[in-house]
Amino acid sequence: MDTTDAPQLIEHVNQSVNFTPNDSKWIPGSARFVAMGIYPKATGALTIYGLNQGQLKTHAVFEKPHGIKCGTFGASALEDRHLATGDYGGVMSKADVPVYSAQAHKSIVNAIDGCGGQNIGSGAPEIVTGGRDGCIRVWDVRVPEPVVTLAPKEEETARDCWTVCFGNSYNDVERCVVGGYDNGDIKMFDLRTNSLRWETNCQNGVVNVQFDRKDIEMNKLLVTTLESKFRVYDLRTFHPEQGFACMTEKAHKSTIWQGRFLPQNRDLFMTGGGNGGFNLYK
Repeated sequence: MDTTDAPQLIEHVNQSVNFTPNDSKWIPGSARFVAMGIYPKATGALTIYGLNQGQLKTHAVFEKPHGIKCGTFGASALEDRHLATGDYGGVMSKADVPVYSAQAHKSIVNAIDGCGGQNIGSGAPEIVTGGRDGCIRVWDVRVPEPVVTLAPKEEETARDCWTVCFGNSYNDVERCVVGGYDNGDIKMFDLRTNSLRWETNCQNGVVNVQFDRKDIEMNKLLVTTLESKFRVYDLRTFHPEQGFACMTEKAHKSTIWQGRFLPQNRDLFMTGGGNGGFNLYK
């Protein structure tokens, strides 16, 4: 893309906070968002902000026992807007007022994603968590225990799972989970067959994974890593020896912490780097 003709990104509003923000999510069907993180005294921060005449207004502030690492509305119905969070104590909670809580992992819940809520994706609403203990767990909040646990073998050294996401949820039975690990491993699990569908290694720790859309047959997978690299996999072009077709790019000259597809146009995606910059790609 010619940068002289590229879209211009203009900052609309900013807000200073008294905690370290780890995640933020728009509240579905509103002009509000929730910011999550950790206070200097290691307690959890959860603050709700709303846009009001070009300014940010604080609507609610909550302090939790443990720092909050990640959150998602992905498994919640639009009318409920229940937020699922993962914290530094390994607890996964789902709350409006608290409605569900489980000891999901032995240590920090590094990543969380939801599917089946917000009228996005088929099948039952589910939450997936990835933890420092190397486990990926899938939760149905109607039952107290995980419905699927993907754990390393006892003889294996547990690798830190840094990121998880749902995808391929195009009917009531198909659904996949992708996990990214600190050693560069990417693993795709088929929840219908309860099996490992594909795995690869990209040499650098994987900090973020996302499908271009959850509710279609898997198409593209965006993977961002340490050492300023990201990859886009074509999940509809598979070689029996080389795996899925892939494109690799360098950006930001630092860790690429986030990668997100534009919901309205999945040919566009943005990356956020440790240098404080955002790059928009097509």
